[in-house]
Amino acid sequence: GLSYTWIFNNKTLHVQEDSRRFVSQETGNLYIAKVEPSDVGNYTCVVTNPKAEQSVQGPPTPLTLRSDGVMGEYEPKIEVRFPETTYVAKGSSVKLECFALGK
Repeated sequence: GLSYTWIFNNKTLHVQEDSRRFVSQETGNLYIAKVEPSDVGNYTCVVTNPKAEQSVQGPPTPLTLRSDGVMGEYEPKIEVRFPETTYVAKGSSVKLECFALGK
């Protein structure tokens, strides 16, 4: 079990599971829908291994708004990266992630 957190402009960003932000606990990816000016800044992923009591911080990734405000339209696409088979012990929980992209 690795855990993923994000730092936003040198402050820990507590991402809430809502309609705009989501952190994949499978990949560590941060998804932001409907980007707002307040989202602009530097994002840094921190991966923690609780058993080893170690954390690794990645390089900052800048997020900027396009000056022309145009992204274009593209067809909807379902973004999934499931393994071919998912094994789960009886009585345990499983979380499958599915993302719809498009406009």
